[in-house]
Amino acid sequence: MTEETAERAPTADAIASVLAAARDLGVELDADEADAWIASMSSEASGTLVVDVDSGVYGHRVTMADVDDAGVGRFRRMAAIVGFEDRPPEVTTALALAGSAAQGRVHRFPADCDFFERIHIRAATRESACETLATVIRDKATAMFAGPGYRLHEVKFGTWPVDVGIGGSPVKAGSPVSWTAASVERGEITYERTDGSSAVLSWADAARQPGWCKLDWVVADPERGGLANASNSLDVTWEAPDGTVVPLDGFLDPYFQEVYLESESIPLFSRLVKEMGADSVAEYVEILEHEVHKYTVDESNHGKAARRLYNIFRLTGRYAEAAYIRELFDEPVGALYQLAALLRTLDDAADSPDSFEADALVREVDSLIMSAIGALDGPSEAQMVGRLLKVRDAVATSAAEASYDTELEAARTDAMLAVDAFFKRALRAVPTIAAYLDEVAAAS
Repeated sequence: MTEETAERAPTADAIASVLAAARDLGVELDADEADAWIASMSSEASGTLVVDVDSGVYGHRVTMADVDDAGVGRFRRMAAIVGFEDRPPEVTTALALAGSAAQGRVHRFPADCDFFERIHIRAATRESACETLATVIRDKATAMFAGPGYRLHEVKFGTWPVDVGIGGSPVKAGSPVSWTAASVERGEITYERTDGSSAVLSWADAARQPGWCKLDWVVADPERGGLANASNSLDVTWEAPDGTVVPLDGFLDPYFQEVYLESESIPLFSRLVKEMGADSVAEYVEILEHEVHKYTVDESNHGKAARRLYNIFRLTGRYAEAAYIRELFDEPVGALYQLAALLRTLDDAADSPDSFEADALVREVDSLIMSAIGALDGPSEAQMVGRLLKVRDAVATSAAEASYDTELEAARTDAMLAVDAFFKRALRAVPTIAAYLDEVAAAS
């Protein structure tokens, strides 16, 4: 299904439909505010680049409408940990916020701090560009391995060419290679071949097919009084001597979800946008629709599906439906989405006592308990709070992770089940959204 084939209800009927659905669910959706937001989305030509002259951030207009100016400084401080430096003239970069991090006005309970960075490498050959990328990523990872208030958790670099085993767990060919901080430092990973023999993958071997590259840190988030997972997904391009631009993972990411943090990177951004085709919006929507199918048919995670639908509807002119989903992110159940993400972050941070003090971890669990109380009622609330109290006691006494691992995983599972149930009910409550989901399911 594409933007051109989507069935669209008249704006007045669409607004009436989403208002009725919101009213039935008990979601506060102000009709005047929805009208004003829809009008602002409809007033400008699609594809317009917006630059905020005060903060220096820029991006596609539909994304810039959701930027929380007050939060930009917070993310710039994290950028010092996750961001890459230019190495002119060979390497230039453009760092951006992505996902809920780029939608601070919308997401009352953001999960992770997601960054996105374009890494552009000028080199004589593709092989040389891959070698440069390998050096740049490893230098970054080792330089920011750990310190007060941060710890590197994982690096994705390289692509497995065949099926392998890692520590007894199967990994399919085509999957990204996942490196722990320790394996990055060693520069190699031991793996098992399908015949049971062992072998070693070096960092240099992984550089031949870098694939999807991403770095994840656990960081202290003093503005919010807790911890956060800060990730940086890289879109790496190689510019050959003749000016040809080649994405090293085979795909040049579009720019419809990013908010770029420094206006100095506009020349690189503009250079790469020229490489995108005229159908980039339609192609991006198609990618998102495949993800919606994944999270509503292949598996059930309607919270993630809602985030994709919000972007689809903004880009394809379904502004009434987008305004409705926009309001859903502000509901108390969103705290459970955040809770599930932060429990994972807490788990990672507990392994690094040198970077995170026990008191900080305890404060994080206290915050999660309050989130659970605000989002749940009755037996579900009691069960969740009970589990989190056990986690709190274990963290406070620096107990071994195994002593609370079961409770932590159960709390994560329960939180995501509650989020999934809410968003499934909420999305299906609007006839036009339900019909769209049915079309996506049938078309994939």
